Amino acid sequence: MNKKKIINQINVYRSAMILLIICIVATILSPNFLSMTNLFNVSKQVTVAGIVGCGMTFVILTGGIDLSVGSILGLSGVLAAGILNSTGNVFFAIVTAIGIGLLCGIVNGFWVAQCEIPPFIATLGMMTLLRGCVLVYTKGSPISIKADAYKYIGKGAIFGIPVPVIILLVLYIIAHIILTKTAYGRSVYAFGGNREAARLSGISTKKTEWLVYVINGLMCGIAAVILTARLGSAQSTTGEGIEMDAIAAVILGGTSLSGGVGFVLPTVVGAMIMGIIDNILTLMNVNPHATSIVKGAVILIAVLVDKKVKDLSAKAE
Repeated sequence: MNKKKIINQINVYRSAMILLIICIVATILSPNFLSMTNLFNVSKQVTVAGIVGCGMTFVILTGGIDLSVGSILGLSGVLAAGILNSTGNVFFAIVTAIGIGLLCGIVNGFWVAQCEIPPFIATLGMMTLLRGCVLVYTKGSPISIKADAYKYIGKGAIFGIPVPVIILLVLYIIAHIILTKTAYGRSVYAFGGNREAARLSGISTKKTEWLVYVINGLMCGIAAVILTARLGSAQSTTGEGIEMDAIAAVILGGTSLSGGVGFVLPTVVGAMIMGIIDNILTLMNVNPHATSIVKGAVILIAVLVDKKVKDLSAKAE
């Protein structure tokens, strides 16, 4: 096996290796980590970041970024809660959340693909705009959710498996099929690898780029339903900071920030890594504010590793 193949295999399985190491460390630091109750809670807690990370994987594979996912999630969640309390219709509330997510994704895609505004700037502007909409709508007050059928989405279980986890797995399987078995998936990789070459080969680059933001918005809408259902309320701060967890999950999953390289399935492993870090710090009674320090360090290290792997791969060619 040549050096390049070895490097590529390390890149594919590195997220699993990191997860194994973190689980071993977590078990040493806290015996309660391996309890069924704790593992059950961790599995539910990582679903929101995992679902958002699934959509973010599409975006990052094109070499883009979406900083507005937290605000999209927040707006989708509060509007769904408001509709639910006004109408009592669970289905309508879910459709509202998903519809708002899709609409925000369409707008993001328009700014980036059609107007050719850099993704960082376009989504940063949307992040601020949408968070303002959330604050105006809620007036800074939480919206309680009383419908048990709605809350079941976030708290229920089927054959002992949490409903959010089932939704997460289904979405990742669909995303994996799209990226590996369809023409659109191949166009996403081609676009991320070399935009100009993709255009010359006949790929509709604007459509490809636009759709990744639409998919990302859809994932945010679904995540909003799960989060608000689990918490039993929607708040003005809902979704704040989720973009960092999602981006970290994608990077830890082995997807390159420069685009064109990566897989969607390892992203869920990256989300589990971030969730376990949160969990172990909680079990150790570490100051909650210190969690941000650890997460920031993890992101920086992950980016550094990504760069080193890319440099080694380039030298091996």
